[in-house]
Amino acid sequence: MALYRDTGVVLRTYKLAESDRIVVALTSGRGKVRAVAKGVRRTGSRLGGRLEPASHVELLLYEGRELDVVSQADVVEHFRALREDLGRLRDALAVLEAVDQVAREGQADPGLLAMLLGALRTLAERPAPLVVAGFYWKLLAHEGTAPQVDACIRCGSGDGLVALDPVEGGTVCRACLPTGGGRRALSSDALALVGRILGGDLAGALATPAGPIAAEVTDLATEALEAHLERRLRVPRLLDRSVQ
Repeated sequence: MALYRDTGVVLRTYKLAESDRIVVALTSGRGKVRAVAKGVRRTGSRLGGRLEPASHVELLLYEGRELDVVSQADVVEHFRALREDLGRLRDALAVLEAVDQVAREGQADPGLLAMLLGALRTLAERPAPLVVAGFYWKLLAHEGTAPQVDACIRCGSGDGLVALDPVEGGTVCRACLPTGGGRRALSSDALALVGRILGGDLAGALATPAGPIAAEVTDLATEALEAHLERRLRVPRLLDRSVQ
């Protein structure tokens, strides 16, 4: 088996047999990788604590036919603060779940990895109510499916935008609202904030305090990403969101 080295972020793990785990990681060189970490559930395993979700690690792996095998793991960034606060941990897991859904095995995506590391560092150092929502909107843009928010997706008008249709991929004006399709009510403040995020002012948008607008933008982002993925996200719905 070929031996190779790569760096990445652990997205999730799950049990295998009595003492092993499957580790799913987004790596810089090979995109999403699935590998077996043998014996990590045994007491005293040196690898176990280094392969927790959200850990930024350098990996030495053997290439396998179906699953690679972790030979060595060294922590680059542990993001300990994420594990010491329930709110930060939940938000980190929400980001990891989204990346796990869009990342492709065998296809390196340096931009996605950089986005993920940026979100985890922000959550660890200066958490804000809109980190997850901002990440979701930017992830949609990275995937080429960011919604149109400056004009009605149906008639092209830039006036009276009152709803978001996540399936059609854009805002809907008041005149077109009765024409059908899935839609979510959209306040002018939330629309402006989404526009700032997609327009490149994520840093400024992250200064938005917790409250109804932040909660609305977060719910909209979750619905838009779920429409793109065509599945429900699990983590954002586990607990009431802190932005509410």
